[in-house]
Formats: sequence, structure tokens, C-alpha cells
Amino acid sequence: MSSQKLIIASFSLVMVLILSCRSVHSQLQVGFYRKSCGWAEFIVKDEVKKAVFADRGLAADLLRMHFHDCFVRGCDASVLIDSTASNTAEKDSPPNNPSLEGFDVIDNAKARLEAVCKGVVSCADIIAFAARDSIELSGGLGYDVPAGRRDGRVSLASEALTNLPPPTFNLDQLTQIFAAKGLTQEEMVTLSGSHTIGQSHCTSFSDRLYNFNGTKSQDPSLDPAYAAQLKQQCPQGSTNPDLVVPMNPSSPLIADTGYYVDVQANRGLFTSDHSLLTSTATANQVHQYARNPFLWTREFAAAMVKMGQIEVLTGSAGEIRANCRVINK
Repeated sequence: MSSQKLIIASFSLVMVLILSCRSVHSQLQVGFYRKSCGWAEFIVKDEVKKAVFADRGLAADLLRMHFHDCFVRGCDASVLIDSTASNTAEKDSPPNNPSLEGFDVIDNAKARLEAVCKGVVSCADIIAFAARDSIELSGGLGYDVPAGRRDGRVSLASEALTNLPPPTFNLDQLTQIFAAKGLTQEEMVTLSGSHTIGQSHCTSFSDRLYNFNGTKSQDPSLDPAYAAQLKQQCPQGSTNPDLVVPMNPSSPLIADTGYYVDVQANRGLFTSDHSLLTSTATANQVHQYARNPFLWTREFAAAMVKMGQIEVLTGSAGEIRANCRVINK
């Protein structure tokens, strides 16, 4: 083969590889339902708006739902499937039960969509739209959501345990689990900003207050005044499941960069939050976001779009569930 033909063949192979890598993502399109169900995004936003206005805390749940869905089997709405007598599903795994709420918001949106566009809009897309709407309703930056996801047919509680990062993870562990989903360390720091809204159960961080690394003392990296405040809110030995504290105490209902301000002041609630200060690169990113809110809002929107494309099912893969809680017969 001549050198010219070899170059052409090599170029063709490279183009095939590039196009094949892009093929799944290219099937997700902004305005995917424009012709098949033009009111789809409006209906979802209307249901999210009604729910969030009634309970501001639901915005954080719907945002977290998208994250927990995408990190287990990709963004396929497997987090919505109910457990059965023969299978414990993701929603009943400890990372989701009892802390994750908002499933009824998705149910309500799906019921309205089925009434006007039967069998058209996937539950996975509803979650992605609802997460975007929750950010926007909390004062964050709205963004276009590429759609066209289809719904998965498998949901296993064990996979939630192995794929969702716990609040005790250090920087290396966080970086590795995000890398396994195709997200960079920079995107991990950006997406950690989702802790700007929402609450946490005391049991998720109480070891930092009373038995850090088995030492029966508090985490020395915690700001002492903040630790004292948390101890008042979360008494030692309490097993009350209703005890919760805001993850970003200065503005727990607003999607802003107060989270990064708190982290750099050693007021990050979780070990995983504080871990963002343990390398020069990630600490610099925290400081940059704390100083420049507009930078974080832009980069957070971009990272959410990328996260929403993890291992998506498109085309003829998966299904469009009639009921988000149950796979089709």
C-alpha cells in the first residue's frame, strides 16, 4: 500500500472512531421533544415549581436524584424503580433510603405527560429536566438539557452501594469514582457545589464530631466554632432519623458559592467536602469559585450536562416506561 493510501486509510479509521465515540451523545438533542411532545419540558417544570414552592427542600432532592441515577447504570431512571418481593431496588439502598425524596414529583410529571403524549417522554429525561429546573428555581443558572434518554429495566440496591461515593471519601477516592464515570477531577470539584442546597442527616457526619478515625475526638480539620454548633444540633449517641442540618448553613436554599466559602473556612460538613482542600489544584479551584460565583454557575451547568450523558440508553435500547416505578411488561 502506498504511503498516501496508508494515510487516507488511517485518517478514515480515526474518523470512524471519533464518530462512534460521539454517536451516543449525538443522539441526545436539545429540543428532542419539540415535535413529539412540545409541552414536555414545560409540564415537568410546572410540576417541579409547584413542589418546590410547597417545600423548598425538594429542589436538593431532585438534583441529588439525577446524580444518584446517573452514577448507577448511567442516566436511565433506574433509581425510580420500586423494589419487589424478589429484588431490592436502588431507591431502597442506604444511600437513597430514607434520605432521598421527590419521587412523587416525577410521578406527577409522568402522569401528565402520559395523558398528552402517551409513551413518548422517558422517565430518565424527566429526572434530567427536573434537576435543571430545581437549580434554576434555587437561583442557579438554567441550561439546555439534551434529551432522548431511554429507561433501563434493571435496578439493584447493591449497585448503589458500590457506585455512589459516601461522605467519608478522601480526594483520591472521589477522583477515582468520578473518573470511572468519565468525569475529571475538576468536574468533580464543580459538581461538589451541589451541596450548596439541601440537608444531611446527622448520622452522615457524626463521626467527625465524636469519633474521628476511631480516636473518640472530633476531626481537627473542622472549624471549632462550627463543630460546636453541629454538636448542639446533633447530640452524641442520638439515633433520631429526623435530625438534619443544612449542608451550607449560610444559604441552604440558594444555589450559590457559599458552599466553597464554607469549605475554604474549614466548615465543609463532610470529610469529602474538606478533602477538596487537600491538594493544591483542588484547593485553588475552591478558592477560585469562592471569589467568582459566575465562573462556578457556568461551569456547574456544563458539568451537569456532561454528567447527564453518562452511559445513556438511546435509540432502541431500553424502553419508555409507562409508570416510572415499574418496568413495562
